[in-house]
Amino acid sequence: MQLYNLILVLNNKKDKVLMCFRSKDPYKGLYNLVGGKIEPNEDYLKSAYRELFEETGISNQDIDLLPFMDYIWHPLNMNMIVFIGSLQHEVKLVKELHELIWIDINSNFFDMNKFAGEGNIGHMMEIYFQTKAKLFK
Repeated sequence: MQLYNLILVLNNKKDKVLMCFRSKDPYKGLYNLVGGKIEPNEDYLKSAYRELFEETGISNQDIDLLPFMDYIWHPLNMNMIVFIGSLQHEVKLVKELHELIWIDINSNFFDMNKFAGEGNIGHMMEIYFQTKAKLFK
């Protein structure tokens, strides 16, 4: 099974979500969360921190990531492990490939003409709103 991580990064005020604007497929021209492939035998959390740093410059000194949810697509033999975290302070973002943008947390993340993931980002945000008191005490 191919493993991927996806990281839902909130700013330190928890009113914006970090997205990348995809410049290539999949999801070219749409906003998506940052993340990437988990290497064979790589620790899932370490892979999330690695991808986050590679794509944004955000380090484990800037954010504490928590396991949030998993998606498994059996027909595609694919598992997406989603992490969530809120920045401890403002950071200067370092773009790797895709433009990085802070998006208002109250946006319509179900808009598939704007956001990647066939509505999955919208579901993630709904679960965040339902569980944020437990996640960030």
